[in-house]
Amino acid sequence: MSYVGPDFDPPQPRRPRRGPLTVALAALVPGALIGWFVYEAVGAPGNSSGSAAGSTSSTSAGAPLSPSGTASNDDKPPGPSSLKGKVVVIDPGHNATNFQHTAEINRKVNIGTNWKECDTTGTSTNAGYAEAQFTMDVSHRLKALLERQGVTVKLTHDGDSPAWGPCVDQRARIGNDAHADAAISIHADGAPVGDRGFHVILPGSVHAGSADTRAIVAPSATLGRGIAGDYRRATGEPFSNYIGEGTGLVTRKDLGGLNLSTVPKVFIECGNMRDSKDAALLTNSAWRQKAAQGISEGIVSFLRG
Repeated sequence: MSYVGPDFDPPQPRRPRRGPLTVALAALVPGALIGWFVYEAVGAPGNSSGSAAGSTSSTSAGAPLSPSGTASNDDKPPGPSSLKGKVVVIDPGHNATNFQHTAEINRKVNIGTNWKECDTTGTSTNAGYAEAQFTMDVSHRLKALLERQGVTVKLTHDGDSPAWGPCVDQRARIGNDAHADAAISIHADGAPVGDRGFHVILPGSVHAGSADTRAIVAPSATLGRGIAGDYRRATGEPFSNYIGEGTGLVTRKDLGGLNLSTVPKVFIECGNMRDSKDAALLTNSAWRQKAAQGISEGIVSFLRG
């Protein structure tokens, strides 16, 4: 590399002699060049060009800087808040093997207002698709959806455990013992042909015997209304045309699963298994996923307040 400064002209080859000044300059040039290179490499006092270059290099290799000059994640959109710590109890209506245990399920239990059978076999479509099969399928789908939101989910029964039931009073007790933030019992109706649609059953105000629903009536109504709206939107299923006066909501005081609950709880009759239009939906796997999605959205909205 050569350098010709503003005061250093190339020597003329034909000049026979060099004067003292020329000789002196020639001796000084190499030293001046060496000093200039050292000066540039080390950096002059107060010269920030070297540090600025280092800073630029460091920034390009790392995370982008915020306006304050430090890396920041403040501009990232917040993720959905987890529902970790929330507990939901899902009660799949009936039991697929109840028909094999008629003596056990016919035993009467106290539901506060009166005595009722421990459990029943449930209904089915005309083609034989049992309500208990439907309720367990939707319950599993609902459980998976809620767990993705961070919810702790408990089922009142699952698979072959227990072999029958459990009884309606025990189903309520499971939700109470879990201190559930919400509980839901999944069903499908067995109304006459031509009756179709779904409805959500809310607990009435009961204060009798071992039943006292007064503290859960209001939150249960909030839970039920939310589920009804989201279920209808997700599935396209209309409100029941035979009960609830077109609201999709019914209040009852004769269900042990509600009377004995101390946590917010509702039942949902997802459709009428005896109606051909509803049965076509209830037996469709893709539609059952929509049903679970609608119920899940209603519960999640309730849990988030």
